[in-house]
Amino acid sequence: MATDIRIALDAMGGDHGPAVVLPAASIALERRPDLRFLLFGDRKLLAPYLAADPRLAARAEIFHTDVAVKMTDKPSQALRSGRRVSSMWQAIEAVKTGRADCAVSAGNTGALMAMAKFCLRTMARIDRPAIAALWPTVRGESIVLDVGATIGGDEHHLVDLAVMGAAMARIVFDIDSPTVGLLNVGVEEIKGVEEVKAAARLLREASLPNMRYLGFVEGDDLGKGAVDVFVTEGFTGNIALKTAEGTARQLGQYMRDAFGHSLMSRIGFLFARKALKALRDRMTPRASGGVFLGLDGVIIKAHGGADADSYAGAIELGYDMVRQELLAKTREMIAQADERRAAASSPAVES
Repeated sequence: MATDIRIALDAMGGDHGPAVVLPAASIALERRPDLRFLLFGDRKLLAPYLAADPRLAARAEIFHTDVAVKMTDKPSQALRSGRRVSSMWQAIEAVKTGRADCAVSAGNTGALMAMAKFCLRTMARIDRPAIAALWPTVRGESIVLDVGATIGGDEHHLVDLAVMGAAMARIVFDIDSPTVGLLNVGVEEIKGVEEVKAAARLLREASLPNMRYLGFVEGDDLGKGAVDVFVTEGFTGNIALKTAEGTARQLGQYMRDAFGHSLMSRIGFLFARKALKALRDRMTPRASGGVFLGLDGVIIKAHGGADADSYAGAIELGYDMVRQELLAKTREMIAQADERRAAASSPAVES
């Protein structure tokens, strides 16, 4: 019989705190009955939700904390004031000590990454972690990384991103060899900065198992879903993410303006609003959550303004990452990449 998956929740994180986190846990539990929750936060605020939900209460335990990281805290400030005592830190630490299999927070992204890196450290041979986002496309979804954890990076960092993204794609999309592309200013081999061109050479020469490197992809390929995994460093990835989110909001505003133009258009909106909401939700990246890759533990970042359904999706994403052994698959693919690199750099032995 499969063991329970234990999820540590930063119940105070995000724009709404327990008002979203606890209902989300209840939704996720209904879909995944083998979940157990460790709830970190103010017991006085959390206890009433469990009292009203016996099913969740039977599968959850509260760990009281007096400190919550603010959404406006700088990472350094959050580390100084929240280390060891905040709901965010203690949720992460539960993963480190083995009490939990995964931690989920909708809190301050910079603080969450700083605390996770400080507490968990990175995997062997991974110097810099990444945030991977699920990106809506016309053919379904793709994974885009890094969307803001690490600014800049050499060719080896980009190769690491490709390896980690492919490991995640094997789980999320249930495919053995996901396709991978390097985000660039053109598809021609002569285009791009030297780090990207060097990473392309390494990926072509390595011919790594469990992924198919297809070459350079451009910005408009994101919406097309040209590959399963789009690889870029965090500066470019974060700009792409914020641009996509802003474009979704812009389109939504255009539609609201258009539907408010006349009485007939307002009547039309009443019939179309469910479809329009579905369109808006589909166009927004990381609706469920982002995965912190490269750390020695599974950490999921839910959107700060997530509602209960969206947060429940982040919990289920963490569940899948644990159940399908993200860390083991990532370590396996890193080891394979290292073997190919070593073989490529070794001098040929004369017979």
